[in-house]
Amino acid sequence: MWSLRPHQLSLACLALACAPLAAQAQTVTAGPAFDVSVTVYRDPDRDEGGFDLDYLGGFALITESRRVVLQPGEQTLRFEGVADGIEPVSAIVTGLAAGVIEKNRDAKLLSPSALVEAAAGQDGRVQLVRTDPKTGVTTRTTATIRGGENGVVLETPEGIEGLRCSGLSETVSFEESASGLSSTPTLSIRTRVTQPTEAVIQLSYLARGFDWAADYVVVRTPGSNTLDVGAWITLANGNGVSFENARVQIVAGKLNRESGQIEPIDMGGPIFAQCWPRGSTSDYEPSYFFSKESDYDSVVVTGSRMAMAMPAPPPAAEMQDAAMAVEVIQEELGDLKLYRVPERVSVLSRQAKQVRMFDRADVPIARVYEINFSSNYSTNFTPIPLVLRTKNDKDSNLGLPLPQGRVQMFEMVGEAPATRRLLAGQTTLRDLTIDEETEFEFAGGADVQARQVLESRTLTPERSLPLGPLLQVVPKINAGSRKLDQINRIEVSNARPYEVMVEVRLYLPGGSEIVRADAPYGQKNGRPIFRLTVPANETLTVRYQTMSPTR
Repeated sequence: MWSLRPHQLSLACLALACAPLAAQAQTVTAGPAFDVSVTVYRDPDRDEGGFDLDYLGGFALITESRRVVLQPGEQTLRFEGVADGIEPVSAIVTGLAAGVIEKNRDAKLLSPSALVEAAAGQDGRVQLVRTDPKTGVTTRTTATIRGGENGVVLETPEGIEGLRCSGLSETVSFEESASGLSSTPTLSIRTRVTQPTEAVIQLSYLARGFDWAADYVVVRTPGSNTLDVGAWITLANGNGVSFENARVQIVAGKLNRESGQIEPIDMGGPIFAQCWPRGSTSDYEPSYFFSKESDYDSVVVTGSRMAMAMPAPPPAAEMQDAAMAVEVIQEELGDLKLYRVPERVSVLSRQAKQVRMFDRADVPIARVYEINFSSNYSTNFTPIPLVLRTKNDKDSNLGLPLPQGRVQMFEMVGEAPATRRLLAGQTTLRDLTIDEETEFEFAGGADVQARQVLESRTLTPERSLPLGPLLQVVPKINAGSRKLDQINRIEVSNARPYEVMVEVRLYLPGGSEIVRADAPYGQKNGRPIFRLTVPANETLTVRYQTMSPTR
């Protein structure tokens, strides 16, 4: 027989009492994010145009700072309010000395069907709330959910009945949310600490359902050779979570990114109510319960509830009026371009927002009409597009990388004080680097047109064209392996009351070369180009001839 001294017994009991506590994992919810950074990467395959908030192909890097208080032992740490499209595998938590054991995304949210299902799993006890539309009297009855797969069946003190089959307005009230459900998307991690810890930690993760675009507004005064250029960044957040007062960056350029499908957040489905007349269980007409978004408001959750209907994005005009008057700062991010918004911005749920990128006045331009022709093909007269050309450098009041985006050109018309701004054209701009030639191309009008005609006859190298001396035949051409093509005649018509500058660029088949022309030509980007000054109300004609390899 043996015994323990009193102090030994106390220690033994303490050890036995503490063992299960140490083994039991505690669930702790991190504090709300008090500092948020949102870096948005655009969809590289999206065409220029508006956003569809349900199908945003870009993504964002979210970094949040949160406060946590942990007790010794194994902890399940929950981060509520993360983006719907979070990729759990990308989540990084810094600031925890012990590190992370596992990561999980809790994808089941509060919804009518989820709450009914959870209530059924907790003995089904709910409050049935009925309102008489005639008297306005509301009554509350304790009920038990007996079935909910194909229709909600309740047991009340009056017997068994179907939900919303009494002819009165009915809702179901849950005294508390069911375990395992959340009103917002949640990421949970498991960690282990050896001593009480109070810390500020950073959670970073990638999330889908974001995008951004650049929009340019160009204003020109007729008769001037300058433009006023303004640029906006449009941020789009298709998630059900907002990021208030965030530090925002955007990244321009195509990022090679491949990832698998993300498990969707379970928003829950509609609940069906199937009713039958009293005294009969046949010939009933099914009806829907919670089949529309407005019906979601009928589920009351004490303490918190989820707003299921998200606001639609504001019209573009309203966004521009409400946009922030700040100018972004451009930085380098490897081979990509990073634009940092200097002031904090709220990236709200299901919203598109515009932020000022820059404003530049008195940008010098050259007005040029530019058209492209393929040699040895005839065309009809077609309007020549107008190009407003400048250079993306500081001397031209620009000098920063310009991301691709839409361009709207306005012109000031009328005499003061009746001057007004009208839309004169729309186009797109590709990604441009510093010191690169910058062109805003707009559809041309009927006043300046051009066509190319393929003349029926051919010429030998000894003959001359009818409109003046020809350039010499290009030397070192092996005429035995080449043939002279037909003559191409280009006609440029200018119906404007002033002269215009026209550039005609030529596409030549592989191995073909111009061997003679009756106007000087140069090279641009490896292609022949005629630079012509067409007088007011006149038509200018240019002929050229090519030599092609025999086949």
